[in-house]
Amino acid sequence: MIRTPLRPLARILHARQVGENPDLIERENIRRRHQVMRDEWRLVAEQRLLLASMITFLVFALVGVRMWTVASEPPAEPIAAASGAQIHAGRAGITDRKGRILATNLVTHALYAQPPLMTDPVGSARKIAEIFPDLNEDTLIRRFTGDRKFLWLKRRISPEQMQAVHDIGDPGLQFGPREMRLYPNGKIASHVLGGTSFGREGVHAAELVGVAGVEKAFNAQLNDPASAGSLALSLDLTVQSVIEDVLDGGMRILNARGAAAVLMKIDTGEILALASLPDFDPNSRPRPLTEGEASDSPLFNRAVQGVYELGSGFKIFTAAQALELGLVNPSTMMDTQSPMRWGRFRIRDFRNYGPELSVTDVIVKSSNVGTARLALQIGGPRQKEFLSSLGFLEPTSVELIEAPGAAPLYPAKWSDISTMTISYGHGISTSPMHLAVGYASLLNGGTRVTPTLIRQDGPVPAGPRVVSERTSAAAREMLHQVVERGTASFARVPGYAIGGKTGTADKPKTRGGGYYDDKVIATFSSAFPIDDPEYVLVVTLDEPVESSGSEPRRTAGWTAVPVSAEITRRIAPLLGLRPSVEYTRDPEITLATR
Repeated sequence: MIRTPLRPLARILHARQVGENPDLIERENIRRRHQVMRDEWRLVAEQRLLLASMITFLVFALVGVRMWTVASEPPAEPIAAASGAQIHAGRAGITDRKGRILATNLVTHALYAQPPLMTDPVGSARKIAEIFPDLNEDTLIRRFTGDRKFLWLKRRISPEQMQAVHDIGDPGLQFGPREMRLYPNGKIASHVLGGTSFGREGVHAAELVGVAGVEKAFNAQLNDPASAGSLALSLDLTVQSVIEDVLDGGMRILNARGAAAVLMKIDTGEILALASLPDFDPNSRPRPLTEGEASDSPLFNRAVQGVYELGSGFKIFTAAQALELGLVNPSTMMDTQSPMRWGRFRIRDFRNYGPELSVTDVIVKSSNVGTARLALQIGGPRQKEFLSSLGFLEPTSVELIEAPGAAPLYPAKWSDISTMTISYGHGISTSPMHLAVGYASLLNGGTRVTPTLIRQDGPVPAGPRVVSERTSAAAREMLHQVVERGTASFARVPGYAIGGKTGTADKPKTRGGGYYDDKVIATFSSAFPIDDPEYVLVVTLDEPVESSGSEPRRTAGWTAVPVSAEITRRIAPLLGLRPSVEYTRDPEITLATR
């Protein structure tokens, strides 16, 4: 921009020549310059005003469009913005193998207070204490009238309690939406499900997290928004309910301290029922014990966490390995002269069975001496390898958070005397779940089974072979003979062929070492129908006593076996197993086989 001089020399000289005032020229140039500047400023101001008007118009237009959009949407609960990761409140449900609900969510509310907003802190404290007797009125008054800006009062309240608090009418009492975990079947399958509690919490949402059982084992999957549908377990709710009912009745009649049962499909390893007594209601999960034995707590899962010496149920594994190695056949005679001496140790039988028994009768009569002699022929290294192939030397892989901690107990040095005692179930401690896996693997044709609590919708590949089909068939026949003419005669169920083995082990003392003289762990492991088995059932009772006779009886044949038989009688029809029938000479009369 070229600026005009205020006092141009030529015009000044000319003005002086003609007698004009040169200062007038300067003032005129100043006026013109100011006029130009004023025009420029006016133009800039007009442009700015136009731009501000356009921006104001656009802002009001956007606000109007947003207000129209919000007004046209259906009503919804506003979501408060918060820093950090969003709390996901939706947790997938859990069902049994037939789609029946085992765990689901129920919408409820939490109660909190904002003391600065309260109109009557003292009166509200008194009324809150009346609605919730577990809250102390004086404590509430102190908190409501103190410096706190926010405090939780109840994590979950019922609709009736919510209405009662609402009727107080104090704006400082607020409600936050919550999803609580609901177990509609109460105590049924409580040790499988475990339970939940609140993890991260906010005013408008709270995260449910598993604390035990499958709820904790599958916590990430159940809380994953991308997971499709519910978690389908292998459990059968009806069968589980029946087993718990019978087991509870048997435990009470036999004055047992506790009980456990595992029902497993022999080919897939699916667990149709897993029970442990005493149990609990996961809707109001009790607190863990802080003193005493772990097994005293109803939270203790005896079927998985209970690591016991399970006694003579192990004898069938010893006989099966001897058959598999070709050391004996079912009719081979074994020396059963009792007691058997081995250094300073003595091995005795429950009764005197004579100088010798066949391998089959060693199992039928449950001879410790005959089984120990079979174990010596097998040898410690081969015995240990065989038991390892059946899963007895490691925790089970069942999908429960408690399973990895239930490691079997066995000698660090596998000596000859250990080989003998382990052959009949002493000197090695395992869980009922281990025993169920071992029996299923031995009797299903001889392939290793992997236990699972997840429903298998398709065929399950066969596991590694542990024994031949011939050995498996021989083991099934031996177990059938145990029921027909041996220590488990009370296991007979009309219409169903049962095979199984009893096990009675003295209970070790918790302090000082040694064993109790009058406390046992009684176990019966069975399979049915034994000619072509589909299911394995293991029943264990802790310190049972059958007292109907003149003397108390504690052996499994008098305790665990009758309970197992009643379970089988009641669940076999539920499992779709038809009783087999044989014809007598009279064509109009039929007799259910035993």
